[in-house]
Amino acid sequence: MELRDISTTFGKNAGKVWEILNKRGPLKKENILKITRLKDRDFYCAVGWLARENKIAREEAELYKLDLTNLTYEIGSNAGKVWQVMNIWGEIDASTIKKLADIDEAHLYCALGWLAKENKLFVDENSTKYNIK
Repeated sequence: MELRDISTTFGKNAGKVWEILNKRGPLKKENILKITRLKDRDFYCAVGWLARENKIAREEAELYKLDLTNLTYEIGSNAGKVWQVMNIWGEIDASTIKKLADIDEAHLYCALGWLAKENKLFVDENSTKYNIK
């Protein structure tokens, strides 16, 4: 099965989140989702991407703003776990990564966004399984 780079898709979604935060200032996740029409997982991938770029911070529970990131430890640590799982198992679906890395869905997709920004992530042609370079 052929793998493709997903950094373009993740980067576009990160751009949508950055643009709306740049225009409107700090926003809750629910407002960002409503304005951008992103799915939860796409939003979290964008957060991971922007965190890797050191451009997004989270305040309170779900309030996001453009700033130097305060998410490096959280997302970077989870990205390391996800990378290790994929390094051992190879091509693998999100559900299995989540179980093996022992992280929830939001943290998984933030980690995938981080890895995509580092240009280390591929997805299969059906967008169901991930692998690293």
